[in-house]
Amino acid sequence: MNRMLTSVVWRHGLPGAVGTGLIAAGSLGIGWTPPTSAFLSNGLIEVLRTTLVGSLMSRSLVIVGLAVLLQAWLILGSELLDLSRVNRPTPRDLYAILAVWTVPLLLSPPLFSRDVFSYYVQGRVYEGGFDPTVTGVSVIPGWMDDGADPMWVESPTPYGPLFLLIERGIAGFAHPNGYLAAVCFRLVSLAGVALIAYGVTSLARQHGIDPDRALWLGVLNPVIVMHFISGGHNDAVMVGLVVAGMALAASQRCLWGIVAIALAMTIKPIAIVALPFAGLLWAGIGSSWVRRIRAWLLTVLVTACTVACVFLVANAGRGLVAASLSTPAGVQTWLSPTTAIGKIVGFVTTTMGITPDISPVLSTFRFIGLIAAVAIIAWLVLRPAGRSPVRAAGLALLVIVVLGPVVQPWYLLWSLPLLAAAGLGLRSVRAAVILTAFFTVHAMIESSTNADNVSNGMDVVTLVLAVAVVAIVVFASSRERALIVGDPEHEPLIPFSPEQKSQGQLMIWPANDKISA
Repeated sequence: MNRMLTSVVWRHGLPGAVGTGLIAAGSLGIGWTPPTSAFLSNGLIEVLRTTLVGSLMSRSLVIVGLAVLLQAWLILGSELLDLSRVNRPTPRDLYAILAVWTVPLLLSPPLFSRDVFSYYVQGRVYEGGFDPTVTGVSVIPGWMDDGADPMWVESPTPYGPLFLLIERGIAGFAHPNGYLAAVCFRLVSLAGVALIAYGVTSLARQHGIDPDRALWLGVLNPVIVMHFISGGHNDAVMVGLVVAGMALAASQRCLWGIVAIALAMTIKPIAIVALPFAGLLWAGIGSSWVRRIRAWLLTVLVTACTVACVFLVANAGRGLVAASLSTPAGVQTWLSPTTAIGKIVGFVTTTMGITPDISPVLSTFRFIGLIAAVAIIAWLVLRPAGRSPVRAAGLALLVIVVLGPVVQPWYLLWSLPLLAAAGLGLRSVRAAVILTAFFTVHAMIESSTNADNVSNGMDVVTLVLAVAVVAIVVFASSRERALIVGDPEHEPLIPFSPEQKSQGQLMIWPANDKISA
């Protein structure tokens, strides 16, 4: 068994580790570090970060590394989805492969975002007696030397009290070493990824889905490696608590499942979207409206008690609601359909003199998107028949992302683990693979978080190289190409047998006379 494990990990883990190793090497030149870090005094690092040749070399390493990681992931998926293969990786193998892929990135400078340094300075704000949900990091002298992004210097944080406690703990431990703080936040994100892996494995088995395939799509995904591990985003902890909470609720440990999702809300409030679906699990399949309402009321009670306890311990977060609505909305990304359409239409109306600028049109389209999202989520909650609550929760989170005002690449991971665990058809798997390839290209283009990069013109070179490299990776080999264009030798994430399919459709246990905890 150990020999087989070693063989599988060697075959799939080593190529991915080479990819993440190249990414880590490239991050030395284009990853972000605090301006006062002793790391920058190294002569080689200075060359990589201040010269055109160094910048090109660093970006090339990141592009090639991401391409190698993507190919390793596609090959692993091809093997897992191949009907003809007998000896495929097990969940234990996949855990080991993910660990091997992760190791090279643990101590490397953050890429794709420098939010971890904002987390650190927000922790210092909180430690200094201020409420980070009310005031920006500008109240802390030397915030720029600690690596915080100037874009958010006056913005209150939209994070909940549990994450404020984590920020304060890490800031107190690491100060004045901002780089050490970034590594600590990455370890916190790794704990979130571990929770996602646990939840996906458990939910997949309960739905009759092959846990190996669900783990491949929803946990070993390169987007997780890029943004939850290298980037260290706190969404990893939120998603981990939501997925683990749904897994607990689906296994009749509903009280603890609701507590986990409530804690996720105290990381990022958007986790509230999953609560009504956890309530449906608590009520049981086929339950009456009376049972559903009773389960939802209990869900609200448990959530309120949990959130209130965290707020009391933190004694901070009074500006959370306002910050959650205002701070993210300040970002205008073309990845958001409603924002993109609003900006295009706003440009036309402004050019024609109908509106003074794009703001009114942009706000209108964003508002329409939010209203549509609320309506769809309400339908998913109130018409649950024939649909797994876990799948419905994943769809609800996906709707929020697609119709919301802001979309970041890692927002895909709010829903993907739940959808992978609840089962996906062949077209949906293809769509997930295509989105992963797209966000890999996006990460290649946006890889530099070093504000002092020598030339913005490098972005054009990066774009051409990124598209070319990913196109070669995805389409050059028949094994990788089959995951996108389809292959009769591959099957989607569906139940193994009619019995398992029935179990997954029932999801997961019938209503009883009592609502158990």
